[in-house]
Amino acid sequence: MTDLVTHIPGIDSFNPIRAERMRPLTAFRAFRRLVRDKEDTTQVFEIMKALNGRSTTRGYQKLLRTFEGGRQAYLREELAHKLDDPDWLARFPEGSVGATYRAFREVRGFTADGLAQVEREVVPFIDAEHPTVWYSRRLRDVHDIWHVLTGFETDALGEACVVSFSYGQTGSLGFAFIGWGAAREIQRENHSVPARRAVWQAWQMGRRAKWLPGLDYEALFACPLDEARQRLGIGTPDIYLSVPAGVRQSLKLRGQGV
Repeated sequence: MTDLVTHIPGIDSFNPIRAERMRPLTAFRAFRRLVRDKEDTTQVFEIMKALNGRSTTRGYQKLLRTFEGGRQAYLREELAHKLDDPDWLARFPEGSVGATYRAFREVRGFTADGLAQVEREVVPFIDAEHPTVWYSRRLRDVHDIWHVLTGFETDALGEACVVSFSYGQTGSLGFAFIGWGAAREIQRENHSVPARRAVWQAWQMGRRAKWLPGLDYEALFACPLDEARQRLGIGTPDIYLSVPAGVRQSLKLRGQGV
């Protein structure tokens, strides 16, 4: 006989879903590990899990309060599937958001599924067929798109800035913790880098921009990048860009005495 509910390891399908309690000590320990190795992306998900609280639930409820967001929730498409489809990405003309994203990931060798695989190590139920969990996947999958939209690169300062921008968009304390903590470590490593001011500006950019989680990303990908930034109210990250690219690339985000 077929089960009436989908079995997910560690989850009782009949129990109500409750927000994770805040675990700041867990987040701090994970951040220490991240500082030692900024490529250890599992620690990012550990921090987000520890400090997520009710932000995902609130975000999904906000999604439903907008017409386009509600449509996206109704369709419940998996962005990762499209983002990893080379034929789909090849459709977008040069200068568009989609073409810029395509070049961004080709240079770096990134895939949406690669990030998803890392999250599965920390959140075993992340593939659950549940609307709020789907929304959580959506926030994960737009991370590199937001790199493209904001102009923040994938150096240590750029990552700190894009998560600070994400905090401005989502209100998730995990993003704030990573952004401010990374800025502190960068400033300790190189006093001449205005890391704190850069992440503060990134947070302000996120607050002032239109709400990005509810967008139709297929339509967005067809838009010229400059036009998309203007329509979405995404400003120029002057402070981040004032740091020479060579200096940004040299940052190791290795804390002293951490």
